Amino acid sequence: MNDIPMIGEGRDRIDGRSKVTGGARYAAEHNLDKIVHAVVISATIPAGRIKSIDAAAAKKAPGVLAVLSHLNAPKLNLTPPPAPKAQTETQGKGKEGGGQQQAQQQQQQQQQGNFAEPKLIPFATDQIQYLGQQIAVVVAETLEQATHAATLVKVTYDEMPARTDMRALRGEATDKGSTQAPPANKGDADAALASAAVKVDQTYTTPYHHHNPMEAHSVVVHFDGDKITLHDSSQNIFASRATLAKAFSVPRENVRVLSPFVGGAFGSKGSTWPHVLLATIASKEVKRPVKLWLPRKQLFFTNGHRPETEQRVALGANADGKLVAVIHEGVSQGNRVSDYNERFTRPTRMLYACDNIRVANKIVELNVSSGTYMRAPGESPGLFAFESAMDELAYALKIDPIRLRVINHADEDPIEHKPWSSKSLKQCYEQGAARFGWSRRTPEPRSMRDGRLLIGMGMATATYPAHRSPASARAKMNDDGNVVVAIGTHEMGMGTATVMQQLAAETLGVPYERVRFEYGDTTLPQAPISAGSMTAASVGTAVYQVMKELKRKLVELNGGQELASGDSYGALLHRHYLPSVEAQVDAKPDPEEAKYASHAFGAQFAEVSVDPDLGLVRMRRMVSAFAAGRVLNAKTARSQYLGGIVQGIGMALLEQTHLDKRIGSFTNVNFGEYLVPVNADIPPIDVIMVEEEDPHVNPIGAKGIGEIGITGVAPAIANAVFHATGKRVRDLPITIEKVL
Repeated sequence: MNDIPMIGEGRDRIDGRSKVTGGARYAAEHNLDKIVHAVVISATIPAGRIKSIDAAAAKKAPGVLAVLSHLNAPKLNLTPPPAPKAQTETQGKGKEGGGQQQAQQQQQQQQQGNFAEPKLIPFATDQIQYLGQQIAVVVAETLEQATHAATLVKVTYDEMPARTDMRALRGEATDKGSTQAPPANKGDADAALASAAVKVDQTYTTPYHHHNPMEAHSVVVHFDGDKITLHDSSQNIFASRATLAKAFSVPRENVRVLSPFVGGAFGSKGSTWPHVLLATIASKEVKRPVKLWLPRKQLFFTNGHRPETEQRVALGANADGKLVAVIHEGVSQGNRVSDYNERFTRPTRMLYACDNIRVANKIVELNVSSGTYMRAPGESPGLFAFESAMDELAYALKIDPIRLRVINHADEDPIEHKPWSSKSLKQCYEQGAARFGWSRRTPEPRSMRDGRLLIGMGMATATYPAHRSPASARAKMNDDGNVVVAIGTHEMGMGTATVMQQLAAETLGVPYERVRFEYGDTTLPQAPISAGSMTAASVGTAVYQVMKELKRKLVELNGGQELASGDSYGALLHRHYLPSVEAQVDAKPDPEEAKYASHAFGAQFAEVSVDPDLGLVRMRRMVSAFAAGRVLNAKTARSQYLGGIVQGIGMALLEQTHLDKRIGSFTNVNFGEYLVPVNADIPPIDVIMVEEEDPHVNPIGAKGIGEIGITGVAPAIANAVFHATGKRVRDLPITIEKVL
């Protein structure tokens, strides 16, 4: 028996060696027998219709097997759904879209599919909704032949005026897609703001951002008879299975989706995008396995982005700093074919105590490609605006920014009035400030220097909801003493396989090395999307419960007694002439969990230097303190936090996708011009994991941490820049011309 605790221990990733030695095979690395290649042709206008497609020359090109478009492709069994009705919160009685609602939505997606653009079925129409829309696909024996043939296809259009300027059209904004963060109204925020002793009322903007995972979106698919096998780079394999089964009218059990290794996603691989269906159509038509890989340039138009936002934040407080009014409203980019809404008001409605709150996030439909979930969707841009405004309020009140936040600490959820399942935010402030040396900060802007450089210190609150969805798992103890635990979840580099192996080993009481964790395949028990920071809670609970059930069966086999010292489960099975014992569970959220508001919390502290002559902002250091329930693996947890913080630094200082409003096209569609942080941009980062026990959030007491790391980073840096320079930058990213 193994009495050494393993949960929380900082173990190395079990898939690390495979990845660094080339043993890990990603989607596009599966070369099936007689495989052919598909290349997508994209629309070159933002709005209108296709007048003609001349594919004669392409069809005569060497190696070409097919050129497919709306003119000759088979129609899919997908029908655009009716637009969902927006929900409205009144007097704090609505739902925020927390764990229980999230779980129901994910379960529904996996049963019905999860097509990213439900109102734009591939090859169903000649209509063009945005530049870059996938309108045809060329299939050839080699990638080079398909690429060349694609250049020979000539497309003409009837172009129509395009809607590309969000701010010019903000008056046409709607509540479409806001079901996870519907408008909320508590008290009378406008009246309270008007009578407030001190107030801040400003507009903040964030630009388009793109995920840019290192592994491009790619698939290898074989449509063989009435069976489909798909190797995909996906963080939602069961929803992909449901989408393909419905689209091609085949039984769900005839569709197998495999995605054991994913080279980054950040939310972009959570939906079934059109290229998956195009490749499957191609395989069905040519009756061969098809590989479709999207080049980097196409990824900027076809697989989602974080939409542009414009946000108004108005805060009112009394002279002591107590918030009396919170207003957060604004718009983000949407379009006519997707219901995605960048729900940036989600954190505002729960972060601080206030009797008068009004929030609303709307979208403006443009002829721009579809937005989607990107690390901490809503929270990232929303907290930039809200926490920047809180810093402005602190200066207006002449109150320390941490003290202002403590004064307005919410002891319960301000809208739903639920108790927190646990909350250690004050400890995050305390421990982070002590490690950072916040007490050495002089409050006046431009008051701290290092030689000729201006030094600034800023902070912000971080938060993200703790979600959990249904998940199933099975486990088998073999007579050789080895255990296999299986669940169809995803490994995108966050350490899921390692953590689940630790959790299984300790729960059953066997050595870590005796456990093998299987994942990434729809033939395994069903797991939810790996998103919303809920994999650890959802999959972890299923693993924990299946190991408890397996242990119960083994103890029952042993006459109801725990194993004696020196005995083993393998020996127990031998004594009973059994090759194995199995267990399976379906782990669902407990209704008791919904009685609590569950969030992870943190505090971000940033120090910057600014060259007063050149306006150059450089990160000097960051200290980040997080409280997220039980830590399952200290090493992988720290890596998750670091990854989010690095992405937050990119959001603050570098990242933006430029949209040419004249033609509706993104212009910096490569790594040369879309800037992401490199090693030289990143300062020392000190991560504090605040101890926290949460008996209510889920059976393993863990809150997700994949997204909280990015939240609060951008406002902490922006607040530090103001402290250094006295210049308030309300429009990300913080560039030289905005500082000077």
